[in-house]
Amino acid sequence: MTDDPVIEATGLGVRYARRRGWALRDCSFRLPAHRVCALVGPNGAGKSTLLALAAGLLRPTEGTIGAPPREEMAYVGQDKPLYPQLTVDETLRMGRELNPGRWDAKSAERIVGEGGLDGSVRIRSLSGGQRTRVALALALGKRPRLLLLDEPMADLDPLARHRLMGALMADTADHGTSVVMSSHILAELEGACDHLLLVDGGRVRLSGAVDDLLAAHCLLTGPATAVADLAAHTVVESRTTGRQLTALARPHGTVDADTWQTAEPSLEEILLAHLRSPGAPALALAPATEAVGA
Repeated sequence: MTDDPVIEATGLGVRYARRRGWALRDCSFRLPAHRVCALVGPNGAGKSTLLALAAGLLRPTEGTIGAPPREEMAYVGQDKPLYPQLTVDETLRMGRELNPGRWDAKSAERIVGEGGLDGSVRIRSLSGGQRTRVALALALGKRPRLLLLDEPMADLDPLARHRLMGALMADTADHGTSVVMSSHILAELEGACDHLLLVDGGRVRLSGAVDDLLAAHCLLTGPATAVADLAAHTVVESRTTGRQLTALARPHGTVDADTWQTAEPSLEEILLAHLRSPGAPALALAPATEAVGA
């Protein structure tokens, strides 16, 4: 396995004619192959647009994006379009016939079978969660090099989500599949993903390996009178309670241990701090932990 990018975007932007502003603007990032990437951000941030660009369903207004050819990727959108008149078995048969030489019947049938789905039932009769399972079975059966998932588990109950996420992660790990998955459930992503893209306001705010992003940030707690000492570091967010100041920062150099208590933040704390502080500097970390932008 190498760290060659499976997706690489440079100055990427999309503007829709029917509304003002940009859905995405000036987005640049590299996603190494064989990673499971969490794509996070608030509603309207541009996550679905970014996935559609990577899938080749949209053309950028500006900039470029490189990704594998369509036959080597699978995309599951939020609406999970399937042919309602087909049965489950017919849907899987269609997947096999459309992907000759690539189709992995074992993986597809396992995803469907673990949901207890009757192969003779028509798609129109399935619940939203059951249709999700069929859509993921089609995507994994294609044995893609790149798997793009837009809110894939949103209509599943917590237990079904946990089980299907486990099956998805095991399958992609076995085959070295690169995955980009958007979700609003941060806890779900934190345990499954090793790479992160935070999109907010149509721009990439954070990108890089999760471990590297965690290591780049620190929670600092100290006296409010020492606020001037923070000028040496990049402060993402700070708050003062009485005489105590707490800050999420990206330290530059040594932190004065006599003044500040330090702690490791969680991924959720980092994400929420950046979302609450849209003016904080963006950070992009290269695969080998070398900073390429800050």
